[in-house]
Amino acid sequence: MSTMDYSELFPKIQAKFKFTAGENIVSIYEVVLLEGWVKTSRILSLIENCGSYGFFVFNVFRGSAGISDILIDYAFPVNNEFKIDVVSEDADISVTVTFRKVKLLFEMMTSEKTKSFISELHKISEISAEKENSLDFAWLSKYVNEATYGRSAEDNSQNSEVNGQLEDLPTGSELMVPRHSIARGTTPIAGRESAVRYQMTLKEKDYTYTQSIRIFVGTWNVNGQPPTVSLSDWLSVDPDPPDIYAIGFQELDLSKEAFLFNDSPREEEWLGAVILSLHPKGKYSKVSLVRLVGMMLIVFVREQHVAYIRNVATDTVGTGIMGKLGNKGGVAVRFDIHNTSLCFVNAHLAAHVEEYERRNQDYRDICSRISFPKFLPPKTIKDHDQVYWFGDLNYRITELDAPTVKRLIETNSYDAILVYDQLKQNFKAERVFEKYKEGRILFKPTYKYDTGSDEWDSSEKNRAPAWCDRVLWKGDKIKQICYRSHAELKISDHKPVSALFDSEIRVIDAIKYRKIHEEVMKKLDRLENEFLPQVMVDTTEIIFDKVHFLEAQSKDLIIANTGQVPVQFEFIKKLDDSSYCKDWLHIEPYMGFIMPGEKCDVKLEIYVDKRSACELNSSEDNKLYDILVLHLEGGKDIFITVTGTYVYSCFGMSLDLLSRINVPIREITKAELRNLEKNNDYRQSDPYAIPKEIWFLVDHLYRNGMKQHHLFEQPGLHAEVLLIRDWLDLGVPEHLRILCHC
Repeated sequence: MSTMDYSELFPKIQAKFKFTAGENIVSIYEVVLLEGWVKTSRILSLIENCGSYGFFVFNVFRGSAGISDILIDYAFPVNNEFKIDVVSEDADISVTVTFRKVKLLFEMMTSEKTKSFISELHKISEISAEKENSLDFAWLSKYVNEATYGRSAEDNSQNSEVNGQLEDLPTGSELMVPRHSIARGTTPIAGRESAVRYQMTLKEKDYTYTQSIRIFVGTWNVNGQPPTVSLSDWLSVDPDPPDIYAIGFQELDLSKEAFLFNDSPREEEWLGAVILSLHPKGKYSKVSLVRLVGMMLIVFVREQHVAYIRNVATDTVGTGIMGKLGNKGGVAVRFDIHNTSLCFVNAHLAAHVEEYERRNQDYRDICSRISFPKFLPPKTIKDHDQVYWFGDLNYRITELDAPTVKRLIETNSYDAILVYDQLKQNFKAERVFEKYKEGRILFKPTYKYDTGSDEWDSSEKNRAPAWCDRVLWKGDKIKQICYRSHAELKISDHKPVSALFDSEIRVIDAIKYRKIHEEVMKKLDRLENEFLPQVMVDTTEIIFDKVHFLEAQSKDLIIANTGQVPVQFEFIKKLDDSSYCKDWLHIEPYMGFIMPGEKCDVKLEIYVDKRSACELNSSEDNKLYDILVLHLEGGKDIFITVTGTYVYSCFGMSLDLLSRINVPIREITKAELRNLEKNNDYRQSDPYAIPKEIWFLVDHLYRNGMKQHHLFEQPGLHAEVLLIRDWLDLGVPEHLRILCHC
């Protein structure tokens, strides 16, 4: 990812798209966008106008002089249909942004700036969801029309407003690899894990099928009573056993100890009563139990589903005294079953008829404060495929007195009463439970009864009966089978309520999944191979002739770029080696950059000097041998062998060894030399006082150089040095004339 100068970008975006008064860039961040198999650099931005936010994806084009152009790829309103999901893996963070049926995957480097941007995006998304009804996104229309991908055919033909009119946008799942990326010298194929994850997400419908499971949701405010009766008339009244039980209690324990220490014997008592009353035709395992003071939520699943339950997490939120304590609030359990995420929320909202605004606020607080920190960033209630919200929500009947309500109940005129139900009124006004559903109520109010009877409240308060205990849900493909109360249970001033659902969940077909995963991997392999750096070398074996001391030899190696992307090559050192080649070998250039269709000529030169001659003379044989590793950045390594035969010389030999040899060095074999070094003996028992080669040089200078002016002041010719080498190594006729100036 390149580094973007945001200070330069801000004014250019504002100028290009002619921002109007009130439009402000809140946040901006450079990311990598993964579209299909392709990764490209993009700029994400949050733009605010009068409290509403737009999420923008900009494509910024850079030239030699800086930013040359800016285009809008996508422009989404940040509303209830805007969702983000974050997955953290090692050094990278993957962020999926979903708007309706459009799903975009971005990659970011893990950093404080990344975390800050994601946190701000989450915060704005939550605030926007709460204020959905008061937000105006009409200002986004002009940007949607500017967007390259972020508008539908209908949006292109007519200038429609953004509010509710954005149609399905293209996902870009099969985009071709852009050639301009190749020309810029970048490898456009996305990271392997990201590409596979993204492709499998796009193809999810091809390897999943829906399976209907039955979910039982129950809620009961037990008014601090112990379980003195069987719960079968509540939990197992249906002929068939449910697949999942989600059972919520309120006012489990009203003692001071439970409030102060969150410890209560009622927990085990009611858990035991529930287990004894689960449907006799099913075998169940407990998924989780979570409790906050008197609120308790227990989730069971049938044993055949246990293997498919993953990522179980719980959380609690107190909204009671001072808005924090646990006498009121919510508890939640979430988990994944197969490929579908479920969240169950059991709540006990503020009491008293007139406190409906406080109940609304409790709902909002639970929504914003419930989180599951095992995910990064933590998931919230809204980040699930299906949500079931239930409990003693405490909404009452207003504008009707108790006698009127009771009279209407006697004639089963529930709809006439529900017109004045606070939850229905606030729901209709979209103040709470936006996007949730509730089944039709065909049962008597569940509060308030005289304990131990079916008689309405006979206390001095004479409260009007109300449906305080409710079950709501949100998500696709959920069908409510029944919604009822259970008047047979009379130990509390509330009646228990239950709802039965047939829920369709996504199940992975293992065979189809493996097949599609294999196809994705094969396609990715093909693309990676296509865009891997690829070169051809004219040979992988470079053979030199006989190599003499101080006599250079060179050969050329041709590296041709036969691939579709630029190649950065370098000869690298092998394991435990200090250099990429032997001392006697030189490579020029040893690294370089080759554009597609071009080639590079590399010169390999062997030159044995006084530093390397000694090592070669003492080797087991006289073979020159090295293996070169030609490394391609982002590609494979190519191995090239270099061989030759070194003709050993007296140069590089030890004086001690030379003083014990009375023939020219070339007249003895390498084996004899090795034996001489080991046995310290060769042809004569007494060595020369000095090596004969030194005597020959001094004698030649005495005979031919005594009258030479400025002796040793001028360098000798290289050809003459080679003649001296051959004379000493081979023994040459004495009449060979060599100038004495070296």
